[in-house]
Amino acid sequence: MPPRPESFGWKGNEMVKVDRDIMVLANPEIAGLPNWVIALVVAGGLAAALSTAAGLLLAIASSISHDLLKGVFMTDISEKNELMAGRIAMAGAIALAGYFGLHPPDFAAGTVAIAFGLAASSIFPALMMGIFNKKMNRSGAIWGMVSGIGVTMLYVFQHKGIMFIPGTSFLGDMGPSWFLGISPNAFGAVGALVNFAVAIAVSKVTAAPPEHIQHLVEDIRVPKGAAAASAH
Repeated sequence: MPPRPESFGWKGNEMVKVDRDIMVLANPEIAGLPNWVIALVVAGGLAAALSTAAGLLLAIASSISHDLLKGVFMTDISEKNELMAGRIAMAGAIALAGYFGLHPPDFAAGTVAIAFGLAASSIFPALMMGIFNKKMNRSGAIWGMVSGIGVTMLYVFQHKGIMFIPGTSFLGDMGPSWFLGISPNAFGAVGALVNFAVAIAVSKVTAAPPEHIQHLVEDIRVPKGAAAASAH
């Protein structure tokens, strides 16, 4: 009688964990596709990742160096210093992305969901109200964005750890999806509602935008010279 598998230390299943990201990458091999097809799939995925990363890095660098420093905090900054600030911002973004790579908040799809949730809780309401609410002012937009992304990040960090470090949280263990059963990946919708509410409330108690800004918003919604809609 041959020896039983347990005598060799076999536990009954050699696959302890199924990583979903690895399964996606291994699908071409599992399907038995030729090597050149697998190479094309890998090359396409790598090219898409690099192009997206490059575009986002340029957007981050220009937003910090031009929009914030040049436009708000240091209006007299020289072009040389503005370029240096953009490079520093790009290096900081790379370091932060590397940190999140070492402490990923979730698998690939979950990470993308969190990213879109943060965008929905911060940028989306400001864009919508900037087009459809001519009374929205600077203070309302800023405080709405800070409130929306703050609430979303608080909920995400409460579930996944501060800065996505497991075992850390602000309020201790409160159970999974404790707020109305909403998962942290989908909490961006709640953050967007908070953003809308805070922005509208702050804009009502602060000074309204200048008249030319309100006319600009109306021109965006209804271009100058456009005739009224008519039935056919």
